[in-house]
Amino acid sequence: MPIVQVEGLSKQVANVSDNDTLVLLQNINFSVYPGESIALIGPSGSGKSTLLGLLAGLDDATSGRILIAGKNIFDLDEDARAKLRGEMIGFVFQSFQLLSSLTALENVMIPLEIMGVNDARDIATRILGRVGLEHRLQHYPKQLSGGEQQRVAIARAFAPEPKILLADEPTGNLDRVTGKRIIDLLYELNKEHGTTLVLVTHDESLAEKCDRQLELIDGQLGVESRG
Repeated sequence: MPIVQVEGLSKQVANVSDNDTLVLLQNINFSVYPGESIALIGPSGSGKSTLLGLLAGLDDATSGRILIAGKNIFDLDEDARAKLRGEMIGFVFQSFQLLSSLTALENVMIPLEIMGVNDARDIATRILGRVGLEHRLQHYPKQLSGGEQQRVAIARAFAPEPKILLADEPTGNLDRVTGKRIIDLLYELNKEHGTTLVLVTHDESLAEKCDRQLELIDGQLGVESRG
């Protein structure tokens, strides 16, 4: 059974400037199976990040549906979607999205504490060690390099052991060498945890490591290729 199933998904928004409708996604269909890694590729403006936001339940589609573990997320209210995200989905952002007032350890503890996990500190400490930041636990984001901040963000996403990890250009703000380290780390953790990985990327080396690449062109699904 697919862990993610996208059926007839379309997204349109009103274009106020010329009183027209802007089509962001049109009749998207695909399935993702547990443990798979999928890269969403295509030129800027093709709808990749829009699709990722819909997969996370952060926006509503114009038509179609997305099934996460058999549940249509568009049938759920905001509270139920938030609960599903907490239980099933981790997210890694290009811009890290760390809270500047919290230490690396505290940032990673957040999703665990929201879930009511009793040993949140121990789990967060352990996974920060796994990403090579055991010596940076008490440092704030402004005291960390870009690569270190992204490693904290990855640790935060993996800490609750989500079934699905969504990543939006996870190497986009990093130099080539640091980006390669982040790529390797993502896939090491992906394999260790058996997580299903869906990522948006312009990085060919990252896309090629995925099981499949799905290309979006002008909001439509084009050629699918395998890694």
